[in-house]
Amino acid sequence: MCFVCDRINMIKKGTNPFFVKELETGYVVIGDNQHFKGYSIFICKEHTTELFQLDCSYKMKFLEEMSIVAEAVSKAFGAEKMNYELLGNGDTHLHWHLFPRVSGDIDNYGNNGKGPVWWYPMEKMYSDDNKPSYIELEEMRSKLLKELNNLL
Repeated sequence: MCFVCDRINMIKKGTNPFFVKELETGYVVIGDNQHFKGYSIFICKEHTTELFQLDCSYKMKFLEEMSIVAEAVSKAFGAEKMNYELLGNGDTHLHWHLFPRVSGDIDNYGNNGKGPVWWYPMEKMYSDDNKPSYIELEEMRSKLLKELNNLL
């Protein structure tokens, strides 16, 4: 079983503290690390590695729901711009990384705060210092859930 499927099983068991909401084609979760405040993930319910492997109607719904999740993330966390990422090189289960971006979020790295998230040092992005506390996580989940419910 893959890491993403393990996370889905935690959602189903009620043991994933990052879980926000189940949609028709996927699960909305807050990211484990929060250098980019509001970083969220939309996980496909189907264990598939490529978008083109999904049935056309399911794929269109998955993309539509991802867009709704991105809008909710943007509104909940005051994004000036959203970054969307669907790589799957590490965890080969379709999942969107949704990064709310604001001016200066990668300053001090020679980029004037502009550029893709991977220009920020990975060791800093995934540092334990960027893990939300229980209270922070609950606040983030609440904000995102409110925006999702407003849009759906």
